[in-house]
Amino acid sequence: MVSLTGSILVWAGCVAAQASSGTFSVLSYNVELLSSGDPAINTPLLAPKLAPYGIINVQEDFNYHAALYAGDVHPYRTATSGGVPFGSGLNTLSNYPFIDLQRIAWSKCAIGSGDCLTPKGFTVLRARLDTGVYVDIYNLHTDAGSESADITARNANIAQVISYINTNSVGNAVVVYGDTNARYTRSGDGIRQFTSAGFTDAWVQLIRGSAGAPAEGSTALVCPDNGVGVTNACETVDKILYRSGPALTLTATRFNNENSAFLNSTGYPLSDHYPLTTAFTYTLSTSRRLTDLTGGTGGTWFSDLASLPSGTPTLTSITLSGANRFDYISLTLSTGATFRHGGAGGTPTSLTLNSGERITSLRVDTGSYNSGTRVFYVGIGTSSGRTLSAGTQTSSTVTWTAPSGLGLKGVYGKAGDGLDLLGGIWA
Repeated sequence: MVSLTGSILVWAGCVAAQASSGTFSVLSYNVELLSSGDPAINTPLLAPKLAPYGIINVQEDFNYHAALYAGDVHPYRTATSGGVPFGSGLNTLSNYPFIDLQRIAWSKCAIGSGDCLTPKGFTVLRARLDTGVYVDIYNLHTDAGSESADITARNANIAQVISYINTNSVGNAVVVYGDTNARYTRSGDGIRQFTSAGFTDAWVQLIRGSAGAPAEGSTALVCPDNGVGVTNACETVDKILYRSGPALTLTATRFNNENSAFLNSTGYPLSDHYPLTTAFTYTLSTSRRLTDLTGGTGGTWFSDLASLPSGTPTLTSITLSGANRFDYISLTLSTGATFRHGGAGGTPTSLTLNSGERITSLRVDTGSYNSGTRVFYVGIGTSSGRTLSAGTQTSSTVTWTAPSGLGLKGVYGKAGDGLDLLGGIWA
């Protein structure tokens, strides 16, 4: 599926055949690394217990962050943003490599529960589960408290992260998990905004089942504070929500409150929040496949995936433009839709495809520019043996070949005044 020589790929050394399905697990845990929670004792006990889970989002990871990471074995972890009052307390520990970590502060907070004393908000990163298989992981910690100002701020927090997802995770599968400080039973909490945005709550799906989410205004399904008798029937403010993308279907297969796995020697919980886990299976579409990504970290994210028409779209022409570096790519479909990404320079060269002709190979070369990495050269080959290219070749090159019956119909990556990161979309 892919040939590689001297690559400067984001996933250098990680070239492999693309499996059509797979599994992964997540854990959401507010680890309460504040002095009131006895973290000096609890953190060294808690950290090794994280090992069985694939991608962990933690909240309130503040002044005892070093102790948490010292006892953890996950190979990919976010760097701390600092303790109170400098950091958000949000971190991710993963068995999978990731790119594009972003930390976003809430636009609104209510002072009543101390939410404005440190920059709470959300994080997002793009985790690579396999070759060309990406899922966007969001970690969040919304405004706490139950006063009207808290509820207003919490609603605004949830609306803010959903708006960000709808702009920056277009076409991607997404999992959002963390401390929402929200309950379905509490009036006005705003947690149902996720449902309206196409998300599924793993607890509601797998535990509540046909009963659905608890009714707003009904009696809270509170878990016991001491950890004794905890079952999945109780609702926590910690949530795990997900939605699929056009190329990747996510299915939650197991949900569990992992309280019994995170107790001290006397049987008491190691945090004032319960750790929640969900196991997922993922399945790749047979009609939409992604290549891996190559390039750097600059620019703004884009993806043509969600804009492709249903069925089998037909590509009618492609334009590549470049000179010393590659500048832009433009693809036009039979519907008239045109996808254009990159800058405005270079010398454009175009190819009009014949009936039944498909683009079956995509080559991308990268190189150093202004202390970063950019795309320097793009070349394509068709099912009829024709080629098109632009830019300047380098020794850091990768070539992807289309799966049987598919062709290049779009691209995804990051762009600004040029192309920083690029991958192809087969359809």
